[in-house]
Amino acid sequence: MSEIKRIKVGTASCGLAAGAGAVLENFKRLAGDIPVAEVGCIGHCYCEPIVELELKDGTNIFYSSVKADDASVQAILALTENGRFTIPAERAAIEKLYVTRLAGRIDPKDIEEYKANGGFESLKKATAVTPAEVVEWVKKSGLRGRGGAGFSTGMKWSFLAAKTAEEKILICNADEGDPGAFMDRSMMESVPFQVLEGMLIGAYATGATKLFIYCRAEYPLAIKHLQIGIDAICKAGLNLLPGREKPLDIMIKEGAGAFVCGEETAMIASLEGQRGQPRFRPPFPTDKGWNGYPTAINNVETYANIPVVIADPDAFAALGTEKSTGTKIFALAGDLKNPGLAEVPMGVTLGDIVYKIGGAAPGSVKAVQTGGPSGGCIPADKFDVKMDYDSLKELGAIIGSGGLIVIGNDRCMVETARYFLDFTHRESCGKCTFCRVGTMRMFETLERIVAGKGQESDIDFLEDLGNKIKKGSLCALGQTAPGPALSTIRYFRHEYEAHVRDGYCPVNQCNALSDVALDPAKCVKCKLCIKNCPVGAISDDFKIDNSKCTRCNTCIDTCAKKAIARVKKGTGYDSTPGK
Repeated sequence: MSEIKRIKVGTASCGLAAGAGAVLENFKRLAGDIPVAEVGCIGHCYCEPIVELELKDGTNIFYSSVKADDASVQAILALTENGRFTIPAERAAIEKLYVTRLAGRIDPKDIEEYKANGGFESLKKATAVTPAEVVEWVKKSGLRGRGGAGFSTGMKWSFLAAKTAEEKILICNADEGDPGAFMDRSMMESVPFQVLEGMLIGAYATGATKLFIYCRAEYPLAIKHLQIGIDAICKAGLNLLPGREKPLDIMIKEGAGAFVCGEETAMIASLEGQRGQPRFRPPFPTDKGWNGYPTAINNVETYANIPVVIADPDAFAALGTEKSTGTKIFALAGDLKNPGLAEVPMGVTLGDIVYKIGGAAPGSVKAVQTGGPSGGCIPADKFDVKMDYDSLKELGAIIGSGGLIVIGNDRCMVETARYFLDFTHRESCGKCTFCRVGTMRMFETLERIVAGKGQESDIDFLEDLGNKIKKGSLCALGQTAPGPALSTIRYFRHEYEAHVRDGYCPVNQCNALSDVALDPAKCVKCKLCIKNCPVGAISDDFKIDNSKCTRCNTCIDTCAKKAIARVKKGTGYDSTPGK
């Protein structure tokens, strides 16, 4: 224990969900006089709880999947070899940690530790030159908004900087609502001072007088860390920028979780106390935004990039591709081995992210849903596509904010489209007829298809209506909502045709088109399936009553011999063992 300088326990949301709270308490109890600190997420969420030991010789040791019992904690304090974690060389060769370099490595609540690791140096550099020079640095870097639209950050800031008004507003869009996306949450939990430093630089560059952070209330830890950061910044006087007579107001607004409030005009309406609905543009927010004042909005990751950009705009511009510079943080979820976060240079192929970072087995993946619930599904034979703003558009997909849902071979693409349309039609604010009614009609059509009641004409109907919704909707929610259906029809039309023409689901995922069957040749009569069936659909003589079965898959999951499986409806094994 004498070799250990400090112990760091990852207590971001992913760590806490895996039991890091108990791990932290036990280390505090058993570590003696060795300091124990809470840190954020290093991106390897699949390894949580993660503990890092800082040794007195300057080296670091990571332990993964740490248990909270005394024996496990004491073994780590004794520097055991068991459980040590190293980043795979294949992954390390792809990842470039710039924006996330401090995430999971420092105490997110400690402003002094942030300063000791280069924090606020970019703010100092920015405020030593004119605001116009800062805007030019951001333009020169090529930084594009990381919220999904990919608009030039420097250009947007120049629009706000050019305005003269009593108040100018800068907003941080922290309303991360995409299922499977958690980049912004992790940054706010792990490096809140970095996000806030980016906002302070933005305020100096644009002349903004008031800062808002619009964060969904479902992110309590992120909100807690942001508020601690704001309080520390105000106490240190960092919110009083050069040339200003009064310090900046920095406020957190907790959103109620409406997906549409991620759209900038809907967010502004919500901040004003109105119903969160998009409005027509022009006027654009930089002309007339919050309460009529000029307003600019960037998302969390964009602001977290700003200190990196200001430190060296040329180096940032050299990363990535010509039109998509820098790095991008992706959130990996779904059917893969290593879910978590990855920061890679723009232009890395989707295949490298899925296989070399995500750890998915080659041949096991059917597609990847990019860009959140309104994005597109890219098939495995297109995984050589470069992950940048322009390349994905050619495939009918979007980079979005960076969520990647990996879809395995046993997933039905029609059901996948239905799942995402279920989300987007519910999240429509209802203002546009095309979005309000059109997404509902698309969802109902997909519901019929997966229920075995679809017609071949439904496929053409989905394509026709989807394209009309894209053209006729006011905001990006409606304009991109048909994406999952249109992209799956484009690349997996044969699965739709199997449902509507042949009456079966190719992967037997759709409940109405599949049965559950038992293979008598594999069954060993252990009765685990009978004991665990929640509806009593399996009799003592091992017959499965599919009229009772809810297709919950419990019997499939509990059968050690893999004797039970989904099969095409009306087919299957004789369900009596021995016959």
